[in-house]
Amino acid sequence: MIRNLPPVFLAALSLLLTLTLSAQAGQYDAQFRQYLNSEVVPTARQAGVSQAVLDRELKGLTPDTSLPGLVGPGGKGKPPKVNFQAEFKAPARYFRDSQFNALVPRGRSLMKQHAATLSRIEAKYGVPKRIVLAIWARESGYGGAKIPYDAIRVLATQAFMGQRPDFFKGELIAGLKILQNGDVSRRAMKSSWGGAMGQPQFLPSSFLKYAVDFDGDGKRNIWTSQVDTMASIAHYLSAHGWVKGRDWGYEVILPDTVSCTREGPDNRQKISRFVSEGVKRVSGKPFPDHEMNQPGNILLPAGRYGPAFIATENFYVLKDYNESDTYALFVGHLADRYGNNRGFSGEWKPMKETTRGAVRNLQQRLESLGHDVGGADGLIGFKTRRSIGKDQEKNGFFATCWVG
Repeated sequence: MIRNLPPVFLAALSLLLTLTLSAQAGQYDAQFRQYLNSEVVPTARQAGVSQAVLDRELKGLTPDTSLPGLVGPGGKGKPPKVNFQAEFKAPARYFRDSQFNALVPRGRSLMKQHAATLSRIEAKYGVPKRIVLAIWARESGYGGAKIPYDAIRVLATQAFMGQRPDFFKGELIAGLKILQNGDVSRRAMKSSWGGAMGQPQFLPSSFLKYAVDFDGDGKRNIWTSQVDTMASIAHYLSAHGWVKGRDWGYEVILPDTVSCTREGPDNRQKISRFVSEGVKRVSGKPFPDHEMNQPGNILLPAGRYGPAFIATENFYVLKDYNESDTYALFVGHLADRYGNNRGFSGEWKPMKETTRGAVRNLQQRLESLGHDVGGADGLIGFKTRRSIGKDQEKNGFFATCWVG
């Protein structure tokens, strides 16, 4: 047993392990340095980053090979199998009441604490304060989540050996511009392992476009300023087309006579037409008068196995923040629960879970039959859902628009 080995031998073994780990960690250092000098520095200089900033920020930089999803220098190599074989979770898992019950009280407290500021933000950008708070909650737990990574090191590593090298090279240069502008110090410029920064989780290019100094201290600070964080989220949504005065959507009862294959923003029609087809709000209340002649579309995140919604354009603005139906629905639902903390009326029915690989195979089969599934990526978006439904109807079944 190791505890019985002589101390000298243990010391030698410890040194050998240290040297081995150091060699593994540094195996790409020379290639990484060459990449920075030949690829990043010239492009950054052309983009207006000074040599002084480049010298200061890139000096001694090494790749962080512990980041998930790396494939090798130049982005060459097979993506990790988890990208295609990971379990595909049922949407119901994203909407456990415990999550919302944990987030609602803090959101209500912040809404009171920042009431005047949120009113000014809403007046300027047209985005309701409850939506701003819900995104803030989802992205970083109102700033409580740990965001521990050195953003520049993450971006440089992803550019050097990640799956999207060109994309992250651009984000790295944007990050260097942020440091040159002086909004944040390198030490404070923290990100996730994917390079998303601060409390609203902006990539550097989004920071340059949408981050704002709303507290008036001369810096756009999305790391420690709650005010700048909230205003920056609102600015992002406004710039992506948030329609002032409209909600994100409404939970509804969708009668069996309205096929789930009609889901999707490309099937929008006036909400009054849905009403004439028997679509009703679950609350029993009528749709607001100002919404009746506005466009909406069916949204069924779990097909007929979950709650149904009529979504507005603003739902898809939320998706611009994160390209996921469940993300946008989580944000909208949390925003609603700041008022009345109740869950969905519709039931998430038990369903068979599968893998992304299996979903991808299904999508490829549907594509071979002429369906547009929106790309065989292993994710069940609205195009995949309605393609499943159309295939079900073609074969004489009632369409559920879900796997199984």
